[in-house]
Amino acid sequence: MEMAIASHISLTPLKPLKNPNLNSNINTSNKRSFSFSSPLLRNQFFGRTLPSTLIPKSPFDVHSRSSIRSSIKCSVSAATEAEAAAERRSQLMRRSDIRNIAIVAHVDHGKTTLVDAMLKQAKVFRDNQVVQERIMDSNDLERERGITILSKNTSITYKDTKINIIDTPGHSDFGGEVERVLNMVEGVLLVVDSVEGPMPQTRFVLKKALEFGHAVVVVVNKIDRPSARPDFVINSTFELFIELNASDEQCDFQVIYASGIKGKAGLSPDNLAEDLGPLFESIIRCIPGPHIDKDGALQMLATNIEYDEHKGRIAIGRLHAGVLQRGMDVRVCTTENTCRYGRIGELFVYEKFNRVAAQAVEAGDICAVCGIDDIQIGETIADKIYGKPLPAIKVEEPTVKMAFAINTSPFVGREGKYVTSRNLRDRLYREVERNLAMRVEDGETADTFIISGRGTLHITILIENMRREGYEFMVGPPKVINKRVDDKLLEPFEVATVEVPEEHMGPVVELLGKRRGQMFDMQGLGSEGTTLLKYKIPTRGLLGLRNAILTASRGTAILNTIFDSYGPWAGDISTRDLGSLVAFEDGTTSSYALSSSQERGQLFVAPGVDVYKGQIVGIHQRPGDLSLNVCKKKAATNVRSNKEQTVVLDTPLDYSLDDCIEYIQEDELVEVTPRSIRMCKNPKIGKKTR
Repeated sequence: MEMAIASHISLTPLKPLKNPNLNSNINTSNKRSFSFSSPLLRNQFFGRTLPSTLIPKSPFDVHSRSSIRSSIKCSVSAATEAEAAAERRSQLMRRSDIRNIAIVAHVDHGKTTLVDAMLKQAKVFRDNQVVQERIMDSNDLERERGITILSKNTSITYKDTKINIIDTPGHSDFGGEVERVLNMVEGVLLVVDSVEGPMPQTRFVLKKALEFGHAVVVVVNKIDRPSARPDFVINSTFELFIELNASDEQCDFQVIYASGIKGKAGLSPDNLAEDLGPLFESIIRCIPGPHIDKDGALQMLATNIEYDEHKGRIAIGRLHAGVLQRGMDVRVCTTENTCRYGRIGELFVYEKFNRVAAQAVEAGDICAVCGIDDIQIGETIADKIYGKPLPAIKVEEPTVKMAFAINTSPFVGREGKYVTSRNLRDRLYREVERNLAMRVEDGETADTFIISGRGTLHITILIENMRREGYEFMVGPPKVINKRVDDKLLEPFEVATVEVPEEHMGPVVELLGKRRGQMFDMQGLGSEGTTLLKYKIPTRGLLGLRNAILTASRGTAILNTIFDSYGPWAGDISTRDLGSLVAFEDGTTSSYALSSSQERGQLFVAPGVDVYKGQIVGIHQRPGDLSLNVCKKKAATNVRSNKEQTVVLDTPLDYSLDDCIEYIQEDELVEVTPRSIRMCKNPKIGKKTR
């Protein structure tokens, strides 16, 4: 208790002690065990006041203060006496004028919208400035899909304290981005939806943050939803902390209730302030400043790489020790202690929404460095004489792989700018420099490459980016990366979470069962009539599952997955029952041919489209493939028919890149060009017919 009192006094002046002698009678261990002794007492951890009969008399009452600052209590915000002694011994110090935070959450829990509100209330933009929604999602692909793909930096100033904010992706496929940026921060804002509670990616990002020892502020977002259930969400989050072996200090987290879209936050769900003041105060109080060696030898870990047409490669990272100056000669070190020399060309810090040139940066701040053309993520920019490398960044291994090859279709070179294997190879190896969670290997032939990633979405985003850059190539179906341990074949398993309305639950459960999924939890979600199903399922079973689940639930189900562990081989899984309709010859499709072909299944092509022999033009209504002539024209004879026959064609299926990759099987390929996405049979694999 003495330590806790000392920490609060150091942070903000509080009321004087009424009776100093009480300190000797209070046992710190009793306070900790008292806090955990029953579910009723968990409220003490969540910023809410307990009944006075249950709280031991304290020398002062923090909650009696009317100001927001006095209501926010965090045990992690102050170092213990042992830590303080260790700091003195190593001559380290904490900067009080900077906070480095990452905003982490499951997908669609409102991270980027919350950052929008923080930027607006910190007066980053003019009052009359037109600002688009989700301004941190600056990439075209991010705005189209409505998701965050790349982590991005910005900063705001609140009460003379600079807060560096890193917005991170929420999809598990981009977990490598989250693992990377956690090296740059001292604390995280864990954003949790007020209805859904902790989801698979919430668990993943929290586990990583706790492993780094970061302070955590839990933000229960979307508190204005009609079916919000904050008590359930808080208890579920607390149980997640316990499951992940969080320390007692980390379990004593501060909770903020917020509505990101309205820009409001508060310490209780029923009493929100008119702005995000309580959230800013929590960041200042609960997240410690950076731990630095101000007078030590220069050390900066390159955590991110950007590229600028004029400035070249830009390394972004946090300065751990020393002072970095523009024009300074430095040593660039890798983990193997192999070093080379370089010079800092330009230096930038993040102010508001821009990069601003700086002459010097002190330890603890996040900065961007130009001038070192060959710098890689994970390398250390160190002092020229005394510099030593920092520990390398570690990310988890990939679980899915796909084969990339040059385009061999008859339409090669019609639309693409880069079509050779050399172009493809250079682009793929360039991607690996920035994307740490991805791997590239040479394939069996000189024009084939194996790309490994966290999931199909991870690799699909790369394919989409390359397509927009003018590349033309082919990709094979996704395959899982198996392991063999002690002569036993192991495959990756994932935890799949499905939100589905109760009326569609039967078909979804049946579908997951066919794919070797094992249900381990089922619960109702609020008053919306939605059921939450949790399965442990082989990654193989998830390939092609998203479309099948949407079909089974009439487009209402939401599927989220995250890697769990490797387990024994689950057996054969059938992912697709129906065959494909394949073009019989080269040519242009005609209405006459398609009118008879559509009786065989659903078509992908409309009249007047160029096709080639072996191209997949539809889904067969039975197992096995069927070759069709979709280019046949009506015979032109001199016998005039009494009446022209009216042809009524069904609307063709419009498959996106993700849909095509989910659809194809072992003997099929997706042809990707800047303007078209086609599927075809792999000519190197034998025919599979009825």
